[in-house]
Amino acid sequence: MSIADSIKDFGNGLTHLLYPRLCEGCSKPLLAEEEVLCLNCNVYYLPRTAYHHLPENETAMRFAGRIPLVKATSLAYFTPDGLLQHLLHGLKYKDKKEIGTFLGKQLGYDLLQTGWNQDIDGIVPVPLHPKKEALRGYNQTQLIAEGIGEALNLPVITDLLYRTRHTESQTQKTREERLENVQQAFDVKNIEKYKGKHLLLTDDVLTTGATLEAAALPLLTIPGVQLSIATIGIAN
Repeated sequence: MSIADSIKDFGNGLTHLLYPRLCEGCSKPLLAEEEVLCLNCNVYYLPRTAYHHLPENETAMRFAGRIPLVKATSLAYFTPDGLLQHLLHGLKYKDKKEIGTFLGKQLGYDLLQTGWNQDIDGIVPVPLHPKKEALRGYNQTQLIAEGIGEALNLPVITDLLYRTRHTESQTQKTREERLENVQQAFDVKNIEKYKGKHLLLTDDVLTTGATLEAAALPLLTIPGVQLSIATIGIAN
């Protein structure tokens, strides 16, 4: 190890000593090899669905008869005041961008174990409207997609799907209101590049599926495209 590397390691160690990285779940200091969550919170308090083992799972069934998918899955159950709700709130509203990459990698690692990803060509995050992304400073779903891509060694595709108009928050809307709110809110470009590809459409939380359905429809107009969906959370 060079002197410069030794000084850097010493500096990093001193920083961690003075400003320890804390687990987002239990607030205990993280070990050097841990990110965002300690091992205990990751294993026992992030309620994984294991849907990638079950082709006819709840995520897939929410789109049955609505859009043709190859497969669909979600990493964990999203419940009010649960750990996943806390993590996603920090990601979206507290500038904790590392949470997005971490959750994406967790999903990617889970998919990798079963070969779920074998025939997928690229990952398409649900885009934000440019004005909303500029206000937040980033698209949380793109960070999630980048984490999935890192785990699976797949490209993140950001030059295909885009928002055509700004939409209101979906949070307090009924299913019918959500569908109306995002109707024709997405379109595609650079179609020639993605003909015949198998794309993985990604979002943070699946509730009614209105946003993902609206995003999927223009993707499915691309000749020969196959589509799968993966989300971090699924709400009951």
